[in-house]
Amino acid sequence: MTASQTLAQFCLEQKLSTIPIEVKEMAKAVIVDTVGVATYGSQFAWSQSIARYASAVGGHGKSRVFGLADVRLQAPFAGLANGSFTHAFEQDSLRKPGAGVHPGATIVAPAFAVAEEVGATGSELMHAVIIACEVMFRIGAASLHTSEKKGFHAPGLTGPYGSAIAAGILMKLNAQQIIAALGIAGSMSSGLLAFTKAQQGADVKRLHLGRAAEAGIVAARLAQEGLDGPENILDGHFGFLESYCGDSNPELLTKDLGTAWETNKICLKAFPCHVTSHTSIESLRLLMQEHLFDASEVRKIEIEVSDKVLSHHVIRQPNDIKQAQYSLPFCVAWALYRDPYQPENMNTSILSDASITRMSQAIILTPFNTPNKKNSAWSSLLRITLQSGKVIERWSDEFTGSPTKPLTGDGLKNRFFQLTGHGNLQTKELWWESLNHLDQVQDLTQLPDLIYQQKS
Repeated sequence: MTASQTLAQFCLEQKLSTIPIEVKEMAKAVIVDTVGVATYGSQFAWSQSIARYASAVGGHGKSRVFGLADVRLQAPFAGLANGSFTHAFEQDSLRKPGAGVHPGATIVAPAFAVAEEVGATGSELMHAVIIACEVMFRIGAASLHTSEKKGFHAPGLTGPYGSAIAAGILMKLNAQQIIAALGIAGSMSSGLLAFTKAQQGADVKRLHLGRAAEAGIVAARLAQEGLDGPENILDGHFGFLESYCGDSNPELLTKDLGTAWETNKICLKAFPCHVTSHTSIESLRLLMQEHLFDASEVRKIEIEVSDKVLSHHVIRQPNDIKQAQYSLPFCVAWALYRDPYQPENMNTSILSDASITRMSQAIILTPFNTPNKKNSAWSSLLRITLQSGKVIERWSDEFTGSPTKPLTGDGLKNRFFQLTGHGNLQTKELWWESLNHLDQVQDLTQLPDLIYQQKS
């Protein structure tokens, strides 16, 4: 059997009733987070451009667009908009360890669109999200996250598979149709990292994940209509792993299905920037709190980081917010002068802030050289020299929202209410309660529009 055939069998055999409770709770958390993040992401100019296109060509549907009022589109175009909205401001979920997968934008966003289109229940939505995470995360893990070394934007490659599985489960495809949907999705992968080395055009990064969400729905629909796709798309000659990845481990595509739950590796973000900056930012803010200093007292910042940061995430003087969010030294400098827990503080004013720019230029980045540390692409050792000469440091491989430091309870609720703006409080409460009790929701379309409103 090919990997696709084994995965399709798993998709149909795994029932929601047999899935561990902690996996279901993680699925609820990522659904809550995605709705909040997408609602917040709806406000930006690049999101509005995509929404106008999606509305123009995909109207007269049943699927909502988060953050907007009275918009109902056909599911692929709602997936396009919501997937883009979710990734619109670098706040969407991912996996730890990193594997080039973003479950919120490429699974939850398209799954919600399809669920509304087919009249699925909350339980069916949750089931589809879990199964899709189990499949997509394994595909990402098998890639050994090497596609980005070739210049591909990994979630644009892995995302169509996750979206196709989520859509296929909700559409009740059979095994052969799921295999076909995966095969079709494989020819719809896209996304290049050219924007990281360009002077403009970083808007396209947001589109990559929306396009992946749309592609998976289209793949599932085409498979339902009888279009076939290669059953060896993942592990075959000229398949995904061979064509897109510099190195890979095909065994990880199907390893421990149904026993080791990849969904438990979902990671939620605390800051509106690329995940490689998160440990450094959290370490900075914790040290500022512990040692009671502010930006004026900092003489020097040094950070030990991964090779991936040094090759992809060092944009000292970004041209726009998108590049700023992708740059570790700029984001650390930003967090020194602005509160990083407030996403509205990541705005265009920071691009002309001389203090942030000077610190971004001055931060010293070096490869890991501290022994006895189990470093990853997200790890960092932050070392700060104060004007007094005192040196303080903190090593970290985790941050709040990571699997070992999950964002739950009041923390998750506060973030949801923050991200959904200053609209109707009763509506926000209804969404919060409904998403936390998904198994009791019989009709997702009956939930009112969750409209993003800025503070007046």
